[in-house]
Amino acid sequence: MRIYLCAKELCRKLHQQIDAVDDQRYDMETKVAKSNKEIDDLKIKVQDLKGKFKKPVLKKVRMSADAMLQALLGSKHKVSLDLRANLKQVKKEVKEEEKEAVGDWRKNIEDKAGMDGRKKMFESEA
Repeated sequence: MRIYLCAKELCRKLHQQIDAVDDQRYDMETKVAKSNKEIDDLKIKVQDLKGKFKKPVLKKVRMSADAMLQALLGSKHKVSLDLRANLKQVKKEVKEEEKEAVGDWRKNIEDKAGMDGRKKMFESEA
């Protein structure tokens, strides 16, 4: 009878340990499922951000050729490059014909009035 009671208690202990392990397994499965769902959500957010990413507007930086070469090559290399030294100077010519073509439209209104004026207008264009 004693053996029977010991076996019964042993079985109860084993069942309690199995229940505890089963509870832990269930808790870990739910944690893993929750983590997997969060990972999937974050992957979707990353994909959305990649598609909608706006490139930032770059600032214009004025830098001389010497400063640019010094920045690229470092302060060890002393290179002087004057890009404007070999350029030709060009003077801008103002066309006088264009200024004469633009005039006051009211000056010629009397000349173009009537059939004679229209005839003159078509003859001068042709």
